[in-house]
Amino acid sequence: MVEGKKSEQTEHLGSHGGRASSWLAVTVMLVGTVVAGFGLTAANWTLVWIGAGVFVVGGILALVFDIFTDVVIDAPRVGMRAEDHR
Repeated sequence: MVEGKKSEQTEHLGSHGGRASSWLAVTVMLVGTVVAGFGLTAANWTLVWIGAGVFVVGGILALVFDIFTDVVIDAPRVGMRAEDHR
């Protein structure tokens, strides 16, 4: 199976797992956020800028890995009307 393409069999499962490369980019951004947040609470501006830099690297990875192609659109639900959700 080609990376980023879903087979007909897995298309109907509704999996929102994503690719490992996408999770790597998100994890790098999360680490950057945590480091920058810790730097803010510790009043350490060096850590804030290091965390911001790590976050930017994660954003670049996200663009390179094209993480938005991991979005799974579920099949329409049958038998439910808008009134049923109130």
